[in-house]
Amino acid sequence: MVKQTIQIFARVKPTARKQQQGIYSIDEDEKLVPSLEIILPRDLADGFVNNKRESYKFKFQRIFDQDANQETIFENIAKPVAESVLAGYNGTIFAYGQTGSGKTFTITGGAERYSDRGIIPRTLSYIFEELQKDTSKIYTTHISYLEIYNECGYDLLDPRHEASSLEDLPKVTILEDPDQNIHLKNLSLHQATTEEEALNLLFLGDTNRMIAETPMNQASTRSHCIFTIHLSSKEPGSATVRHAKLHLVDLAGSERVAKTGVGGQLLTEAKYINLSLHYLEQVIIALSEKHRSHIPYRNSMMTSVLRDSLGGNCMTTMIATLSLEKRNIDESISTCRFAQRVALIKNEAVLNEEIDPRLMIIRLQKEIQELKDELAIVTGEQRPEALTEAELLQLEKLITSFLEDQDPESRLEVGADMRKIHHCFHHLKKLLNDKKIHGESTVSSEIKDQDCQEQLKEEEYKKLRDLLQQRDNEINILVNMLKKEKKKAQDALHLSSMDRKEFRHSQSSPFPLGNPEGPRTSSSASTQVQDASTFGYRSTLLQRKTGMREEMSLGRQEAFEIFKRDHADSVTIADNKQILKQRFAEAKALGENVNEARSKIGHLKEEITQRHLQQVALGISENMAEPSMPDLLEEKLRSQLEEEKRRYKTMFIRLKALKVEIEHLQLLMDKAKVKLQKEFEAWWAEEATSLQVNPPAVKSFSHMKPFPQTPGSQHQRSPLLSDKSDVNTAKILPSSCPILHSQEQTRTSASLDDSLPARPTPSIPLTGDSQTDSDILAFIKARQSILQKKCFQ
Repeated sequence: MVKQTIQIFARVKPTARKQQQGIYSIDEDEKLVPSLEIILPRDLADGFVNNKRESYKFKFQRIFDQDANQETIFENIAKPVAESVLAGYNGTIFAYGQTGSGKTFTITGGAERYSDRGIIPRTLSYIFEELQKDTSKIYTTHISYLEIYNECGYDLLDPRHEASSLEDLPKVTILEDPDQNIHLKNLSLHQATTEEEALNLLFLGDTNRMIAETPMNQASTRSHCIFTIHLSSKEPGSATVRHAKLHLVDLAGSERVAKTGVGGQLLTEAKYINLSLHYLEQVIIALSEKHRSHIPYRNSMMTSVLRDSLGGNCMTTMIATLSLEKRNIDESISTCRFAQRVALIKNEAVLNEEIDPRLMIIRLQKEIQELKDELAIVTGEQRPEALTEAELLQLEKLITSFLEDQDPESRLEVGADMRKIHHCFHHLKKLLNDKKIHGESTVSSEIKDQDCQEQLKEEEYKKLRDLLQQRDNEINILVNMLKKEKKKAQDALHLSSMDRKEFRHSQSSPFPLGNPEGPRTSSSASTQVQDASTFGYRSTLLQRKTGMREEMSLGRQEAFEIFKRDHADSVTIADNKQILKQRFAEAKALGENVNEARSKIGHLKEEITQRHLQQVALGISENMAEPSMPDLLEEKLRSQLEEEKRRYKTMFIRLKALKVEIEHLQLLMDKAKVKLQKEFEAWWAEEATSLQVNPPAVKSFSHMKPFPQTPGSQHQRSPLLSDKSDVNTAKILPSSCPILHSQEQTRTSASLDDSLPARPTPSIPLTGDSQTDSDILAFIKARQSILQKKCFQ
């Protein structure tokens, strides 16, 4: 048994901008416990009589300043807990702090760089590395991932998360046995034999988490999440099994609603988060008080699940995340006070050992056989396991004669054998049920036939109606997109006409020799022609690129490509893809070098063996002993062999590290792709809903919603029309317009030809309905005629 208090650590989040000096100070004396001092300068607006405290001092096991990296956090906080779990003790690590202070970054990690991995992936890597080293025991690892959202538990590893809404998923419920041990119903356990399988489960759970944007944090986790590693170990031939579990808890951040000013669903989530954290603090206060008889664990689901971690059989560690900015000083002081109360709690960790259940079953089976033998000796007859066929037929005949006998005083005599008595009761029950079913089957068969036919008709009608509604929504969205393109083309034509007027005005005035304006204008005109000629094939190229998504219709494919092009994460995905290609190339080169070193080592070993055999044969032929002088050639070969071995080991370690980094980068890219697909589905559903509420015939063009973009992407695309109006005009036009040159050399004018390309049909996504397709083609033809008239004007 290990008795110790909960270990507390503090981590300061790096500030976004340079803060005023003197807000906090860290005192790390080797002889004393490290302490954090928060200084509150006196506000002159409070008056001359001001009795508020100006400094607060808190003690921690260790304090990590803003420059601490993820590797340092893992080595000092998580690694000792993981070692105790491998030894057979329960462990818990949880992060506490206000929203936006870095809890999720500390526990799970960031998604941008490989070095930003958090405690969970690093702990998984360390545990599986230690399991591979220890070959004296047999280990079994299972993973579970629980989410507590609005005081309801959900399994993040449930495969139905993608297809069902949150309300339709089964909720995780708490069950308690007579020994007050907690069991979670509807929470799945997944076995993980390798580090890759465990990281895939972590990625799946993080994808299903509830995340929302708040005024304090752009990606705020709105739920408490508990990632649990269940570890079992057994020595070969031993009867005892060790069980240990490690809870890695990411609590949702507390926030002051009066300060953030949130409303709606965010307000409801904030209420549940603050309420559960309030109950957690009540449990902490009750545990820190002496002679307290009742601990309110059952007030919330989170405290019930973490009962062992708080004052029980567990080695617990807390990380207090602090955002020491001037506006968050009060919340940081509250977090430090909470940590000081947590440090008063004492846990008693016990080595979790039990007898193997399989050995217990064998022992009980042996005891049952001994009791059967004693019973046979007492009764004088050996009873088999089950009744014979002859005995069963005899019992059924006795039951039939008993039922047919009209005498009310007749009895059914089967003896004192309980097996025969049970068989008689089962047979009577079967006869009674068969009689009831036979009477009801004739009446219900006709009703079932009618119900089945009506149900099939209703299902078929519902499918056709849903398909028609889906096609209508797709047509409306495509029409809206065409209207947008039309307006863009009109604006671009207007800008290009203004540019042509300016160009004609500048051409009328004589240019001096060497003026760069003339060549620049001609090059921009050629660029317009080239871009306008290539734009006509944009739709067919998009169809080729999106051909792999056969489950999408053609309209949704084109909308998805435009959405993906304008999304803010496209740059990050491209960067990660480039880094992944570089790592793949480096790994391939390293693999070739490793194979080359391995073949060279084998060749050197062969040469050493042949040299040794030559020396022995020479000694035997000359009838003399082995030479006392060492062979210089053999020594040289052996030194080369050692050098190649060292080189091989270095390259192999680097290749192994590259493999882990490549797998992590692949997980990051998969996560970004899933996020992009989800955001597109949400935008598509929103567009379809808005079109159903406001039909396109009534809704004006100015109220149409564009693609959802982040402020960064809007800032990047804002100067396109102002800086490159000529190029954008050529790209927006739906078809190329040849430029006709007049015979005059002093003046250049661009005009559109009467003949437009007659190939718009392959790039148009059709629905299959003749009436709808004819309407779409008529609309596009009218649009092209309008654009042609605009070009000639």
